[in-house]
Amino acid sequence: MGTRVRGTLAVAAGAGLALTACTPEPVEPSVTTATSTSGVTSTRSAPPTPGLGDPYPAGPDLAAATATPTDVLTGLSAPWDLAFLPSGAVLITLRDLAQVLMVTADGTVTVSGPGADELASDTTADGEAGLLGIEVSPGFDTDHLVYLYRTTATDNRVVRAELSADGRLGPLDVVLAGIPRNSFHDGGRLAFGPDGYLYVTTGDAGDRPLAQDTGSLAGKILRLTPDGDPAPGNPVEGNPMWSYGHRNVQGVGWDPSGRMYASEFGQNTADELNVIEPGANYGWPTVEGVGNVAGLVDPVVTWPTDDASPSGIVVTADAVYLAALRGERLWQVPAPGGVVGEPRVALDGLGRLRDVELGPDGALWVVTNNTDGRGTPRAGDDRVLRLAVP
Repeated sequence: MGTRVRGTLAVAAGAGLALTACTPEPVEPSVTTATSTSGVTSTRSAPPTPGLGDPYPAGPDLAAATATPTDVLTGLSAPWDLAFLPSGAVLITLRDLAQVLMVTADGTVTVSGPGADELASDTTADGEAGLLGIEVSPGFDTDHLVYLYRTTATDNRVVRAELSADGRLGPLDVVLAGIPRNSFHDGGRLAFGPDGYLYVTTGDAGDRPLAQDTGSLAGKILRLTPDGDPAPGNPVEGNPMWSYGHRNVQGVGWDPSGRMYASEFGQNTADELNVIEPGANYGWPTVEGVGNVAGLVDPVVTWPTDDASPSGIVVTADAVYLAALRGERLWQVPAPGGVVGEPRVALDGLGRLRDVELGPDGALWVVTNNTDGRGTPRAGDDRVLRLAVP
């Protein structure tokens, strides 16, 4: 595929400076196998036979998840997001190294190919910026496309590329460019909604008024076609904006009825869980937390910022699970039928948590983030682990 730019608004590239990509020394990850009895075992091996038409590898062979979290992968450097191929193989982004890992039943390989080379050479990792979200196309079985959110020297952008069965990424196709960037507040989560459109979360990039500017891509949840055009039915025709007034959204998900939730980082007072409505204004920077201001939507749950800093989320029929960085815990918010209850701690003791995903095995997959420059790494960090849904 040739490179093309879709859906770009004429907006400033944000307040960030052009910075040199950070390239810390990589740590060889290890996979925990179902037969391991004493920690982690490296099961790295040769990749499957190359080719887009070949069967994609299965995911790691793991024992059934239990209430006790167990390691799947350890020794990672600042992991940010994970996604699952239809075959069960797992893709993981490493923020600062600008690499994608593929975890299969045969072990773990670093994705290579021209797209991987472009990610490594042109991604700018600084602070919270770098290679962030990853999402697999709903039509992956036929189009083999993987979507990624990354920071360059001038902007944040969404790109996509074909991923072959042997873990090679084709040339990057720019889906959306021009998202303001900075060393903080870059958003970065990607998710295909139940409507088949691509949702993209962005931060205010340190320029607070942009969150209220519906002509800017910053401080928004965006809704795009898979090719990067503003999706039909958006609140403003021809505009990718789905909701606005956001400080830094890093988690979105839908319950079985299609109700959309989003997690949001507060400044000093309140982190938020919001129910997202198209065209709604969520208040930043006028309001942080509950403001009771006409025309602005209040969150359904708030936390003191020391207790949360919520990033990735999972939404089920009964609850919303939020991975908390500063709060160093996994929050469970009861929400059967959209009736939101009091949050409870579902998991703690693992340090900073960047992401949580519902795996094809029905378990929660959690990504720690103690090597991201703000945590305190411990032996084996960073890690991906699994537990049964509480």
